[in-house]
Amino acid sequence: MSHLTESRTERIDIRTSSSVKKLLQQAAAASHKNVSEFLLEHGLQAAQDTLTNRKLFALNDEQWQAFQDALDAPCVEKPRLRRLLTEPSVFE
Repeated sequence: MSHLTESRTERIDIRTSSSVKKLLQQAAAASHKNVSEFLLEHGLQAAQDTLTNRKLFALNDEQWQAFQDALDAPCVEKPRLRRLLTEPSVFE
């Protein structure tokens, strides 16, 4: 079920200045929506974009090839890292 078609049983209240409220009302009117519809639509889009950016990243062909090359490259020995990971910590 789409977020916009689910039963609306929850409420979100926000406080703002009169100038911000007026701006939101103007933007909502220009979009032929009320303020609640406007905020919900744009808030959901922003939330999805934010979460998508944490789960998905897009690369062009050149970036994809560089990524693949890095994955395929042989491991580089890092003695200090090996020692850090194999010696007991100061907490042990």
